[in-house]
Amino acid sequence: MHIGTTLTNYIIETQRQIQGATGEFTGLLNDIAVACKKISDLVNKGDLIGVLGSAGSENVQGETQKKLDVITNEVFIEALAHNGHVAGLASEEMDEIYQLPADAPRGHYLVLFDPLDGSSNIDVNVSVGTIFSIIKAPPGVTQPTTEDFLKPGAEQCAAGYCLYGPSTMMVFATRDRGAQMFTLDKDFGEFLLTHENVQIPEDTSEFAINASNSRFWEPPVKRYVDECLAGKEGPRGKDFNMRWVASMVAEVHRILTRGGVFMYPLDEKLKAKDQGGKLRLMYEANPMSLIIEQAGGASSTGRERILTMQPEGIHQRVPVVLGSKNEVERLISYHLD
Repeated sequence: MHIGTTLTNYIIETQRQIQGATGEFTGLLNDIAVACKKISDLVNKGDLIGVLGSAGSENVQGETQKKLDVITNEVFIEALAHNGHVAGLASEEMDEIYQLPADAPRGHYLVLFDPLDGSSNIDVNVSVGTIFSIIKAPPGVTQPTTEDFLKPGAEQCAAGYCLYGPSTMMVFATRDRGAQMFTLDKDFGEFLLTHENVQIPEDTSEFAINASNSRFWEPPVKRYVDECLAGKEGPRGKDFNMRWVASMVAEVHRILTRGGVFMYPLDEKLKAKDQGGKLRLMYEANPMSLIIEQAGGASSTGRERILTMQPEGIHQRVPVVLGSKNEVERLISYHLD
């Protein structure tokens, strides 16, 4: 019987094409896959094992943590910290970067992760996910500092997410090698390649934005959404559908599957809080931007390309507009007008 191409097989074959590859990256992806399989199991069991609900604590952003936020963060650290593939870790759920135990072997990579994106949805059984970003550690560094993590998104070696929905899917992209989708076959516990070299349609008739913030939007965003809502009778001459899941992994996965544009723009409410945006550059915007661009889409703050931004802090927030290339470019042009 045909097994298919496993995640491990795919990474090994890819590394054979890279001069000087040691297999360490393959090991790291396997570590991440193990963490995602465990998280998938926890999400699927939910209330059966008492992991839903609030943890009674807040993360560094001041957001109430769900029990699974805390548990999945611990799962990711356990899966990655002791196998000699990383030099350090950074999590959206932790104030500071995570320093490996003194006796843990060191690797040549740094990993940043959001262990459970969209966790506000978990109690109502809506899709959630894990997001990760992989960068090279500076040569010889065994105790990385925060500054070692603050690299522009274009310097990511790879990025990906795992979606926990009706099926568990891992999507990852590496620089100049496209975006790939793998589906977890739970019968024998392997991620199998199901969509290779994913490409996002350049045009779309679907957009995603939190419309409850419409009274705070800047004029370029309001103009874009108003034109979409005007449909065939408006300046765009066609009807649009609006979507909003409140889980970035679910939103991006839909865009990769059938096109669309996702917006969490800068608005007056965020400005009043002295926030540069809603989403985190290092844990959400950068990894998702690499995936989207490798799939032929575009990603921007509305004013600049996300992957070229120089990070200022490990928990920095930025506006995000990503998806089908022509729609993102239209939004950028509106910001420039």
